[in-house]
Amino acid sequence: MIGFLRLGLVLLVGLTVLYVLISIYARSLERERLEKAWDAAQGPGDRAAFIAEGMVRYGGSLRRKLLWGVYVVPVVVISVLVYVLNFG
Repeated sequence: MIGFLRLGLVLLVGLTVLYVLISIYARSLERERLEKAWDAAQGPGDRAAFIAEGMVRYGGSLRRKLLWGVYVVPVVVISVLVYVLNFG
């Protein structure tokens, strides 16, 4: 049982680090996309306000929510493997 808890703790820490890194990368890609869109169209208003508004929209987007799959998919796969190997 202690080994299973250690595995869970290591998995949680590793997945958290992975989630943070992917989240930072995805935010930088979105910010770059917004900057290029404003530069191409010389959008209305202030560039910083346009980017800030776009980042707020990104915060509630489906793409942002899909990042939670970093936690869900490995936990489900490991749980299924443990069940199948022990009880299947």
